[in-house]
Amino acid sequence: MISFSSSFLYHHLLFFILLLLQAPPCPAAGGSWSVLLPSIGISAMHMQLLPNDRVVMYDRTDFGVSNMSLPNGKCRPNSTDCSAHSVEYDVVSNTVRPLMVLTNVWCSSGTLMPDGTLVQTGGWDDGYRRVRTYKSCGTCDWNEIPNGLSKQRWYATNHLLPDGRQIIIGGRQAFNYEFYPKKSATENSPSFPFLVQTNDPNVENNLYPFVFLYPDGNLFVFANNRAILFDYSKNQVVKTYPTIPGGQPRNYPSTGSAVLLPLRIKKGVADALEVLVCGGAPTGAFVNANNGKFDGALDTCGRIKISDPNPQWVMETMPLARVMGDMLLLPNGHVLIINGASAGAAGWELGRNPVLSPVTYTPDNQIGSRFEVQNPSTIPRVYHSTAVMLRDGRVLVGGSNPHDKYVFTNVLYPTELSLEAFSPSYLDSNSSSLRPRIISPKTKSDIRYGKRVAITFTVSGPVDLKLVTVTLMSPSFNTHSFSMNQRLLVLDSANSAKAVGKSTYKVGVVAPPSGNIAPAGNYMLFVVHKDIPSPGIWVQIRR
Repeated sequence: MISFSSSFLYHHLLFFILLLLQAPPCPAAGGSWSVLLPSIGISAMHMQLLPNDRVVMYDRTDFGVSNMSLPNGKCRPNSTDCSAHSVEYDVVSNTVRPLMVLTNVWCSSGTLMPDGTLVQTGGWDDGYRRVRTYKSCGTCDWNEIPNGLSKQRWYATNHLLPDGRQIIIGGRQAFNYEFYPKKSATENSPSFPFLVQTNDPNVENNLYPFVFLYPDGNLFVFANNRAILFDYSKNQVVKTYPTIPGGQPRNYPSTGSAVLLPLRIKKGVADALEVLVCGGAPTGAFVNANNGKFDGALDTCGRIKISDPNPQWVMETMPLARVMGDMLLLPNGHVLIINGASAGAAGWELGRNPVLSPVTYTPDNQIGSRFEVQNPSTIPRVYHSTAVMLRDGRVLVGGSNPHDKYVFTNVLYPTELSLEAFSPSYLDSNSSSLRPRIISPKTKSDIRYGKRVAITFTVSGPVDLKLVTVTLMSPSFNTHSFSMNQRLLVLDSANSAKAVGKSTYKVGVVAPPSGNIAPAGNYMLFVVHKDIPSPGIWVQIRR
């Protein structure tokens, strides 16, 4: 016989168990946030990390007067706007310096060239065919090249190529591609029918296509809901991949994001290549949002092994639906999904319900246990927000302006001028004894294709030498939820890590074999121990 008190406890325990069964899963939170600057004067719509640990940011010249004046009374020619629409942020000193762009850089694209120069292309109106270059120094500013592009480029995607040039693909009503720099004044812009085929009438859904360099020198191009492997030198489709299950659009304005998962190099070969595409807005969301109906964002990711003979998409469900989110590779090979909204689409006033909590994705975990929700920010980052990886392992987060001017009051989501840093959980103080620190080579070292590189590092706590890897990360150009040129390589170390002194260790790795796997240029190199990366050093791969 059960007493009253036992019966009471039993029913309450049963009620509690039923509650747990009905409650949604809540993975453990991690990571932390800090506001770096309450205002940088502009809304950071575009970001590029430079190999001197500075970050170039810009918005658009027709937003109106920004909160950052140009120096020494400068004004743009033929303009009464004497404010900056581009800044250079110094990571080390946590300061910004105003820069002057002459023509409209709105919704443009860019690539960090092998010599460390940012080459930025296109934009709106007077910026359609502009090429702008920026080489960082204490007094440097933008240089502009009129008619540097053959075609108008607005919402295009750029990628650095093995020959040191960049390819510029697509843009609004630009169903073609071109290269910069040109080999000759008569170099043309080949047509690209795939962009016609993936263009939804009156909506598009194929702008800012996701582009990744394949190790055979071809390009993987994803637009709208499908993908191809493309030989740009012959203007030929090499392979057509299946449509992503469900057929939902994933590119602007139904803006999802994508990454090429880490390339693991073994004996000079990276033979397993996978692409992950997450989030976006369902078919019709852009039109509905313009009519005041805000559809829920997609909560699915598609993962495909593009190197398989018969590749198929595998679908996964994120813990949080997200449109306009950014996907960033972390130095330890995990993926961070950050920024965005849970309803609506990309465009002026078209997003609703900001997603404040980032999510990490661990590619090597079993399906069903790859996602983990992180601690939330307090600042909405919706349309025109950005994020880039820094060499110290933090993620720089800025931007958010869903309005066609600077608007700070009486709106759902004011124009955001602040700059934040998200610190993944590997930067927690309780991991400090496991964190490597690189002693040699020194930052700014050169490495050559296929050559062996000896790396000496320290770890103050106990070390598992079998859990030491070395990664190379390219600094990406981020805008509109896509990080162009983003690439993470896991170098071949052949389990060579060994102790060479008290708390001091050495690992030998082989540099990437060719420009098809790692185009020449600047990379951040990290030693990773038990998924905890060291602060990175800059290295330059030379052809």
